[in-house]
Amino acid sequence: MSAAASSAAATEAATTQRHTLFEDVQALLIGTLFVAVGLTLFRQAGLMTGGTVGLALLTRLATGWSFGPVFFVINLPFYWLAWRRLGARFTVKTLLAVSLLALLSEWMPHWLRLEMVQPLFAAIGGGLMIGTGFIILFRHRASLGGLNAVVLWLQERFGWRAGKVQLMLDATILLASLPWVDVQRLLLSVLGAAAMNFALAVNHKPGRYTAF
Repeated sequence: MSAAASSAAATEAATTQRHTLFEDVQALLIGTLFVAVGLTLFRQAGLMTGGTVGLALLTRLATGWSFGPVFFVINLPFYWLAWRRLGARFTVKTLLAVSLLALLSEWMPHWLRLEMVQPLFAAIGGGLMIGTGFIILFRHRASLGGLNAVVLWLQERFGWRAGKVQLMLDATILLASLPWVDVQRLLLSVLGAAAMNFALAVNHKPGRYTAF
């Protein structure tokens, strides 16, 4: 190994730090809160989103079941992949994040009541908030389960950009909502998904953030 390479490796090792328990806890709380508020904007405007959150919203539209419990149950099969591929630490954090979001989604209507939300603002603002929440969770080795775990594994295993892969999966889920969402709100939902994944693609790149 050259002197330059040795120096670079030493610098990377010196700057890579493990998050403290406090840092992880606050990240789970803040990240899920950002996502919960973004989803509140989406729901107020009648918009959809992707990922397992979108699957849970789709189930709620089709069946009338409550979002929180459905979201928690949908994520259960994906924990095996997270445990096998991304480790116990990631899986435990993800389980906690999913549980927090399920609880926040049930409590948020009692804490935040909006009389009016402009749908275009809900799509862009809500999408950016959800994307920011994901980034906070990703940087602390957590996710909101399900497809997020798959997307993160694909990025770490093959170097596929998380934002781009997530966007393709989200588009499929959004199209499936057509029987319950009109075309205008579907297009706004696509804009919201693009805003969310824009935040991910620009701010969450492999190797840029080295703490774990």
